[in-house]
Amino acid sequence: MCGVCDRIQLIKEGRNPYFVKELETGYVVLGDHQRFQGYTVFLCKEHAAELHFLEKEFKNRFLQEMALTAEAVYRAFGPDKLNYELLGSGNFTHMHWHFYPRTFGDTPSPGPVWKLPVEELYNDKYLPGDETLFLMKEKLNEELEKLLAQQD
Repeated sequence: MCGVCDRIQLIKEGRNPYFVKELETGYVVLGDHQRFQGYTVFLCKEHAAELHFLEKEFKNRFLQEMALTAEAVYRAFGPDKLNYELLGSGNFTHMHWHFYPRTFGDTPSPGPVWKLPVEELYNDKYLPGDETLFLMKEKLNEELEKLLAQQD
């Protein structure tokens, strides 16, 4: 089974505590581990491994919503720089965008988040508590709503 599809199924069942908002082409969720405050993922509704596998209209809308999600993350969490990544391997080839709000000096040396040891990036001390998670989701959803309203 696909790890991203599993997470989407939890959203559909109302059991994904990191779920923020459903958009036309995907789901906005906060990352489980918040080593980078505001780390967000945009899960594609289509089970596809590559952008060029998507139908043209869906792909264009998916990219528009990816950019909208990134802007909302930027507005909500105020980073110095926002890193975007479209990754996938193993059980997670299903397309999903990662947005990492970065601040100067947030890692021991400059570079991508993946330079950090796995034990640091996914340390349980970065799992947000219920109140923090609620506030982060509320803040991000507010920015998404503002941007969506501007499109109408």
